[in-house]
Amino acid sequence: MNNAYKLVSQKRYQEAHSLCMDMIKADVHDPRPYHALGILAYDHRNFAKAMELCERATVLDPGVSLFWATYAQVLSTVGHQEEARQAAEKVGTLPINDAYTADTAAVVFSRAGFHEKAVPFFEQAISMDAAPANFHYNLATSLQFSGRFEEAEAAYQRALDRDPEFFKALTGLVALRKQTKEHNQLHILEPLFEKLQGDPEACLHLGHAIAKTYEDVKEYDASLTWLKKAKAAHCEKFPIDLAHQKAMYEAAKATLRLDDTPEASSQSGEPIFVVGLPRTGTTLVDRILSSHPDVVSAGELNVFAGLVKAASATSSNLVLDAETLGQIETRSLPQIGHQYMEATKELARGAKRFTDKMPLNFFYAALILKALPNARIVALRRGAMDSCLSNYRQLFSTQFSYYNYTYDLGSIGHFYREFDSLMATWRVGLPSDRFMEIRYEDIVADQENQTRRLLGFCGLDWNEACLRFHENEAPVSTASSVQVRQPLYSGSIGRWRRYSDGLEPLQAILGDMAE
Repeated sequence: MNNAYKLVSQKRYQEAHSLCMDMIKADVHDPRPYHALGILAYDHRNFAKAMELCERATVLDPGVSLFWATYAQVLSTVGHQEEARQAAEKVGTLPINDAYTADTAAVVFSRAGFHEKAVPFFEQAISMDAAPANFHYNLATSLQFSGRFEEAEAAYQRALDRDPEFFKALTGLVALRKQTKEHNQLHILEPLFEKLQGDPEACLHLGHAIAKTYEDVKEYDASLTWLKKAKAAHCEKFPIDLAHQKAMYEAAKATLRLDDTPEASSQSGEPIFVVGLPRTGTTLVDRILSSHPDVVSAGELNVFAGLVKAASATSSNLVLDAETLGQIETRSLPQIGHQYMEATKELARGAKRFTDKMPLNFFYAALILKALPNARIVALRRGAMDSCLSNYRQLFSTQFSYYNYTYDLGSIGHFYREFDSLMATWRVGLPSDRFMEIRYEDIVADQENQTRRLLGFCGLDWNEACLRFHENEAPVSTASSVQVRQPLYSGSIGRWRRYSDGLEPLQAILGDMAE
C-alpha cells in the first residue's frame, strides 16, 4: 500500500493503478486501494469517480481520518460545501495521525466559510509538521479572514522563511497593511516578478502586489502599468468574446419572462442576497446587515448557481453561461428553492435571517425570486469608472472563468454596460419590495439613513450595531477583509481620477456613463 501511495505521488499512475487493482482482487473489502485510486482520479480531474472511490473507502472503514479528509476535499472541489463540511467534521472525531490530514480538513472548513473551525486544524497540522510553507500560508489566510491581522502577518512571514519565492504569501503580506516609501516589499517583489516570467499565476499575484504598493505611495501611473503587466498573460490566454458575454446577459433578462412558479416554491424569507459587481460595496452591506442580531453572513455561496446548473442539465463545462440560463424551466424552480434552503441550513448557524453575498448572483435575480419568492435582493451600485477600476485592481480567483473579464479594461467597460442594462431590466420587472438598489456613495455620505432604508427593506428592526459594522468580529472571506474592519471612509470615491490619461480608453467605452 505504501508503494501504491508513493507511485501516485510520483505520478506513475499506470503502475499505481495496476498495484491497486491487484490489492482489490486480493481483498475486495480493503478500503486502502479505493482511497489511493480516488486520489489518482482526483489528480486526473475525474471528480465524479474520485468522489465514488473516496466515499467507498469511508464506508469500508469509517474509522480512518485520512479517508474522510480526502473525501471532504473532493466534495469541496465539486462545490458540495455542506457535505464536505460534514465529512470534515468526521475528521475531528477521529485520531489524526499526520499533518496532511489536519491541513486538508482545515482547507475544507475554510472553503465552506467556517474559518473559526479551520484555524485549530491548521494549527494542529503545523504542530505535527512545521516544515511545509503552505501550512503556514493556509493558516495565515484564515487568520486574515478572521480579523487576526498580526497573527496572519506572522504566519505569512513563516511561510516566506521556508520558501522565499512563495508569491501568494508575499501578496498576502502586502494586502494586510498600507505600504509606504520607507517600508515596502518592492526590493523583493520586482526582481521576483522578472525571475518568474514564465509563470502567469506568479506574475498575476506579484504584479498585483507591486501595483498596490505603487498606489499606496501615490504613484498611480506606475500602478496602472504594473496591473497591465500582471494581467498580460491571462489577458492573452482568455480573450473575451463580447458576443458570448452579451448573449449571457440577454439570457438572464429572458428568465424574467418565465411563467410564475407554482405555490410549492419555498416561502422562506430567511435569505437576503447581496449582489452587484464585485468590489462595489457588497461586503460593506453584508457586514452592515450581519451586524444585526437577527442576521448572520453565510459568505459568498455558489449554491444557487450550482443548483441552476444541475437543473438545466446543460453539457457545457461552465456553471454560468447563456445556454444554462436558457435551459432552466419553470417546473425546476420550486425544487431549487427547497434545495437551496436545505443546503444553507448549517451556514445560517441558527440565525433568523442570513445573507448570501455572491456578487454575481445578480444574473439570477429573477430566478431567485421565483424559487424563493419571499427572499430579498439588495443590488449594489457604484459610479461606473470607480466600479470598473476596482474590478481591474482586484486579484480574483483564477479558478472561476466568469472573472476573466477583469483582465482587460476594455472588457470590463463592456461588462459594465451590460450589467447596467440588466439592472434596468430588474428595476422595472422585479417587485420593489423584493429587489432594491443602493448606491455605495450614498451609504458613505449618509450612513444612518441608508442603513435605516436597508434594514426596513429587509424587514429588520433598527439596531445601532449596524452603524458599527467595523466592530463585527465574524470572519469575512473576501478581498475586503481588511477594509471592512475599519469605519466608513470616502477615500475610494472618485479614485479613478487619480489615474489621469491611463483610463481614457475605458472612458471612451463607457461614454456618458463615465461621469
